[in-house]
Amino acid sequence: MTVIDFSNRKNTSMGTKVYEYLKKEIVSLEMPPGKSISENEIAERLQVSRTPVREAFLKLSQEDLVTVFPQKGSIVSLIDLDHLEETRFMREHLEVATTILACELFTEESFQLMTANLEAQEKCISEKKYKEFYDLDDDFHSIIFKECNKARIWNVLQNMMSINFNRMRFLSISEELNTDEIIAQHHEIVNAIRAKDPVRAEKVVREHLNLVVIDRKALNKKYPDYF
Repeated sequence: MTVIDFSNRKNTSMGTKVYEYLKKEIVSLEMPPGKSISENEIAERLQVSRTPVREAFLKLSQEDLVTVFPQKGSIVSLIDLDHLEETRFMREHLEVATTILACELFTEESFQLMTANLEAQEKCISEKKYKEFYDLDDDFHSIIFKECNKARIWNVLQNMMSINFNRMRFLSISEELNTDEIIAQHHEIVNAIRAKDPVRAEKVVREHLNLVVIDRKALNKKYPDYF
């Protein structure tokens, strides 16, 4: 049984709280693709009524994170590789454009944020704290958008990525695929921005965001039931 402490979010509806909790569980693969879930089981586990759980399931199904089979039940949606590629394509083009802009706009304070983030990433990998590394990886890329006054674009991307792209990333990181290369490329991105070299920055960003394509083959083979 899990009792969620939402005491610091009094103005948020219970349905939204349950939705956010379940979405986090799905994206982090605590609830893996294909797992059978039911409103009754979730309501009992979270010690809430079925109404907010039903609301959460509806929203998750609208986002393709939960697949509902009428009269049969629900499962955590499988990872859709076509959607994954569509999201990767969109993110690549938007992040390349933003990183090129960063070559003009980044301040010393921007670089300090990036440096602190990279140091924390390296510490997490050395201590095998992969969940924390995943969050820091997200933060690293969000800094680029936010420091270029493009935070809204990052938020839109995050909504799309949560369905398939982020689940694949989390799976890749948990399997320790390319973690050293990820950090090395993060350093290259920062160096390219600091050198005000948009050509180099574009090249590294494109290579970086194609790692998920490379990892996909290995993960598809090891976890065929997830796809």
